[in-house]
Amino acid sequence: MRDFTPAVKAQRERVLSRIRDSYRAHGFDEIETPVMEESSRLSAGLGGDNEKLAFGILKRGLTAEDIAGAVSTADLIDMGLRYDLTVPLARFYATNRAELPPVFRAIQIAPVWRAERPQKGRFRQFVQCDMDIIGESGIIAEAELLTATLATLDSLGVMGTTIRINDRRILMGMLAALGLTDTASALITLDKLDKVGASGVIDELRERGTPESALETLSALLSSHATPTAAPTVAAMAAALPAGVSPDAVAELAAIADAVGHTGRLIFDPFLVRGMGYYTGAIFEVAHPDLDYSLGGGGRYDGMIGQFLGTDAPAVGLSLGFERLVDLVTDSDSADVTSVAVIYDPELTAAELIAAKNSLMAEGLRVRLVVKTKNTRAILDQLDQDGFRRYAFLNPGEPLEWKTLE
Repeated sequence: MRDFTPAVKAQRERVLSRIRDSYRAHGFDEIETPVMEESSRLSAGLGGDNEKLAFGILKRGLTAEDIAGAVSTADLIDMGLRYDLTVPLARFYATNRAELPPVFRAIQIAPVWRAERPQKGRFRQFVQCDMDIIGESGIIAEAELLTATLATLDSLGVMGTTIRINDRRILMGMLAALGLTDTASALITLDKLDKVGASGVIDELRERGTPESALETLSALLSSHATPTAAPTVAAMAAALPAGVSPDAVAELAAIADAVGHTGRLIFDPFLVRGMGYYTGAIFEVAHPDLDYSLGGGGRYDGMIGQFLGTDAPAVGLSLGFERLVDLVTDSDSADVTSVAVIYDPELTAAELIAAKNSLMAEGLRVRLVVKTKNTRAILDQLDQDGFRRYAFLNPGEPLEWKTLE
């Protein structure tokens, strides 16, 4: 967990503002959900491995006898801090559906908590940016979401980003064609492809008793997809996949790529897995050439909302990892022309200072008062660090003369 100085906080808010503005322009509406959810909801199997990282909150009024009699920690908690924003969204939609449009485009930007081991790029409290479309079963939902995401990345100036796309039905079809019946284990192994390479995947599947004939076919497929295909067409995809893979899934994924356009930025990767088991269709992951980890990801999860609503509702979503994304943004707008500093003589009265400040604020300026000291250089360095580029000295009986930090 981290503190943020005013300059860092301001820079983060500028990036968040651009993200909000971009998705809002694409028709998304921002919502807010509580930081806590019922523990039973957080452990309902919707969050995958993240459920193991959830922070539980002890019940109120526990006694020593309650603690001594507990069989497990689950007996002592009834609430938990949210570990992502998808579970809260599903609960939110089920609760408020009557007030929402038939196709609801939601954006959530908020902190989440996970009991992560400290490592680069991972924090126990961090901000997620989630965008979801609920109520649209057609691929227009995926096309809208991916188009808005690419536009947002462009607005942030994060150059070189691509989105890898696949479909869970394609994955499952490939596994079935290869004769891999233990699909859960096979998916876990394939998900390690970026880390252990093709040979590592083959070795691990061999250790699990996968037939050599299936391994030979999989090895050939892995070799043919060492460089994923940009902007896939139906013909190109169908030719590259084993017989038996869902033709509907192939056609839908190609249609999504055709609708989004951006040749070269959508990459068909038939071995993209995504860890969450609730995905039912298209899946995607945001990649950057300078990073060995993703900037975000998501997919279609038509079955999740129904667990709260009682009836299924089509849904597709994408989450951006803000903590990773913000480090890539070159903030050329850090200097705020409306922010000014008044370096004042300490002999001026409080009334004089407040009057001068109010006069400047009436002009629409943000004003910082700074007492003058002998070390003017230190004052200017601090103003520069905090994003103040204009300043003036206020002395008794003298007008303000504005200067600009170089």
